[in-house]
Amino acid sequence: MAFFEFKNVKIAGIAAGVPANITLNNEQVIQSEDYDANAFVETTGVRQRRVSETLTTSDLCFAAADKLISDLEWDKSEIEMLVFVSQTADYILPATACILQERLGLSKECYAEDIALGCSGWVYGLSNVVSLLSTGSIKKALLFAGDAKKRAKEILNPLFGHAGTVTALEYIEGEKGFQFHFGTDGSGYDSIIILDGGSRNQVSPQSFELENFEGKQIHRLQTRMKGMDVFAFGISVPPKSIKKLAEHYGFDYLDADYFIFHQANMKMNEKIRTKLKLEADKVPYSMPNFGNTSSASIPLTIVSELKGKIENKPAKFICCGFGVGLSWGTVAFETDNLVISDLVELNLY
Repeated sequence: MAFFEFKNVKIAGIAAGVPANITLNNEQVIQSEDYDANAFVETTGVRQRRVSETLTTSDLCFAAADKLISDLEWDKSEIEMLVFVSQTADYILPATACILQERLGLSKECYAEDIALGCSGWVYGLSNVVSLLSTGSIKKALLFAGDAKKRAKEILNPLFGHAGTVTALEYIEGEKGFQFHFGTDGSGYDSIIILDGGSRNQVSPQSFELENFEGKQIHRLQTRMKGMDVFAFGISVPPKSIKKLAEHYGFDYLDADYFIFHQANMKMNEKIRTKLKLEADKVPYSMPNFGNTSSASIPLTIVSELKGKIENKPAKFICCGFGVGLSWGTVAFETDNLVISDLVELNLY
C-alpha cells in the first residue's frame, strides 16, 4: 500500500502568484444556453477567477518564488533542488524546471525536474521533494505547482482559474516531517482528458472541429470531464484516504487544525467535509475568488485564506489532492513559524 513517512523536513514558506488584471465575475460572463449563472455559482462556489491570455504557469511561479525567497532571506546558492508540477509546461521540451533554475539564478549544481500531474500534483510533488530532502544531502528545495491554461477557449471555462505557487522546504534534524497516502485508478483515465496534442493523438486540422460532448460543443484540444463520474469519485475517495492515513499512522484526524482540499467545486468539497464531520472553520476555501486552480489549489488556499492566522503558532494540517488520472494523495504535517508571502498579483505584459 502506498504509505510513506519522511522525517527531518519542514515547510519553511509558501507563496502564490495570480494574474492581476483579468478578474471574471461568473454571474456576468456566463451568458449562454449551456449555463444558468446563479445555479453554476451555487453548485461550484466559483464567483470569480483570475485568468490571463499571456502569463504562463512558470511566469506566475517565478514571481511567487522571487517574493518568497526574499521573505525567507534565503541565499539562492543554497537552493539545490526544484520540482515543477503542472499540466501546462512552457514547452514540450525542455523541462520548465530547467528554465526556472536559470531564471531564478539558482546554482548550476541544482536538481531540477518536471512532474506532469493535475489536481493531486502538489501532494505528489511534495512527497518527491521531501523524500530526497530527508536524506540530508540536500538542505533547501522549492516545489512549484500550478496551471495557466492557454489552449483555445479554455480561458472561457467558468470553473478554472490560473495560479502558480511555490513551497519552500528545508532539511532540519529532528523535525516531525510528513505522512503520506497515495492511490491511482487508471481505469478512469478518460474521466478528465484532453484527447489531442500528445503523442497518441497529435494535433491535426480535425483537432479543431467542434463535437458534441455532454450537451456542449467543444473540440479535441479542450478539457473533457465526465461530471458525474468525477463527482462520484471526489466524494468517496478523499474521505477514505484521510481515514486510511490516520488509521495507518495511529492518529485522530479530527485533531488537525486545518483540512485543505483540492478546490474542485463547492458542492463536492462540502460533501467531503460533512462525510468527515469537520467543522466549517477548519476547511477554508479559495475557490470562490480563484476557481479551480488545479495543482495550485492547496497552497493557494493556504496563502489566500490563512495568512495572518497561522504564521506565529504551530498548526496541524491534513491536505488532500484528487482528480485527473484518476489519482489522489493525502498528507499530514505540522508547521511552526511558517512564512506566508503576500499574494503576488501580476499585470499582463
